[in-house]
Amino acid sequence: MSRVRKRSVTIHGHRTSFSLEDPFYEIIASIATSRGVTLAGLIAEIDEGRDRNSNLSSALRIYALDWVRNDNSNRV
Repeated sequence: MSRVRKRSVTIHGHRTSFSLEDPFYEIIASIATSRGVTLAGLIAEIDEGRDRNSNLSSALRIYALDWVRNDNSNRV
Protein backbone atom coordinates (compact mmCIF):
# COMPACT_ATOMS: atom_id res chain seq x y z
CA MET A 1 0.00 0.00 0.00
CA SER A 2 1.21 3.47 -0.85
CA ARG A 3 1.71 5.92 1.96
CA VAL A 4 0.14 9.33 2.02
CA ARG A 5 2.56 12.19 1.41
CA LYS A 6 1.98 15.82 2.22
CA ARG A 7 2.87 18.19 -0.63
CA SER A 8 2.73 21.96 -1.06
CA VAL A 9 1.93 24.10 -4.06
CA THR A 10 1.31 27.78 -4.71
CA ILE A 11 -2.12 28.50 -6.17
CA HIS A 12 -3.98 31.78 -6.33
CA GLY A 13 -0.87 33.48 -4.94
CA HIS A 14 -0.68 31.52 -1.71
CA ARG A 15 0.85 28.27 -0.53
CA THR A 16 -1.50 25.42 0.20
CA SER A 17 -0.90 21.81 1.03
CA PHE A 18 -2.59 18.55 0.20
CA SER A 19 -2.00 14.93 1.10
CA LEU A 20 -2.09 12.22 -1.56
CA GLU A 21 -0.92 8.69 -2.04
CA ASP A 22 1.81 8.42 -4.67
CA PRO A 23 -0.41 6.75 -7.32
CA PHE A 24 -2.96 9.59 -7.15
CA TYR A 25 -0.19 12.20 -7.31
CA GLU A 26 1.33 10.45 -10.33
CA ILE A 27 -2.03 10.46 -12.13
CA ILE A 28 -2.57 14.17 -11.39
CA ALA A 29 0.95 14.99 -12.59
CA SER A 30 0.40 12.94 -15.76
CA ILE A 31 -2.91 14.67 -16.45
CA ALA A 32 -1.20 18.06 -16.15
CA THR A 33 1.50 16.96 -18.57
CA SER A 34 -0.97 15.50 -21.07
CA ARG A 35 -3.05 18.70 -20.98
CA GLY A 36 0.02 20.91 -21.33
CA VAL A 37 -0.59 22.77 -18.07
CA THR A 38 1.53 23.13 -14.99
CA LEU A 39 0.82 20.96 -11.99
CA ALA A 40 -0.03 24.09 -10.01
CA GLY A 41 -2.36 25.22 -12.80
CA LEU A 42 -4.25 21.94 -12.80
CA ILE A 43 -4.49 21.91 -9.01
CA ALA A 44 -5.80 25.50 -9.08
CA GLU A 45 -8.43 24.47 -11.64
CA ILE A 46 -9.52 21.53 -9.50
CA ASP A 47 -9.55 23.73 -6.41
CA GLU A 48 -11.76 26.30 -8.12
CA GLY A 49 -14.26 23.64 -9.18
CA ARG A 50 -14.45 21.64 -5.98
CA ASP A 51 -17.34 21.53 -3.57
CA ARG A 52 -16.39 23.80 -0.68
CA ASN A 53 -17.60 21.11 1.72
CA SER A 54 -14.76 18.82 0.60
CA ASN A 55 -11.05 19.32 1.03
CA LEU A 56 -8.50 19.74 -1.74
CA SER A 57 -6.97 16.29 -1.22
CA SER A 58 -10.34 14.61 -1.70
CA ALA A 59 -11.08 16.75 -4.75
CA LEU A 60 -7.76 15.70 -6.32
CA ARG A 61 -8.48 12.02 -5.71
CA ILE A 62 -11.97 12.32 -7.21
CA TYR A 63 -10.60 14.20 -10.24
CA ALA A 64 -8.00 11.48 -10.84
CA LEU A 65 -10.60 8.74 -10.42
CA ASP A 66 -13.02 10.45 -12.80
CA TRP A 67 -10.23 10.90 -15.34
CA VAL A 68 -9.45 7.19 -15.29
CA ARG A 69 -13.12 6.17 -15.28
CA ASN A 70 -13.84 8.34 -18.30
CA ASP A 71 -11.25 6.37 -20.24
CA ASN A 72 -8.77 9.20 -20.36
CA SER A 73 -6.21 6.80 -18.92
CA ASN A 74 -4.76 6.23 -22.37
CA ARG A 75 -3.64 9.86 -22.26
CA VAL A 76 -2.01 9.57 -18.81
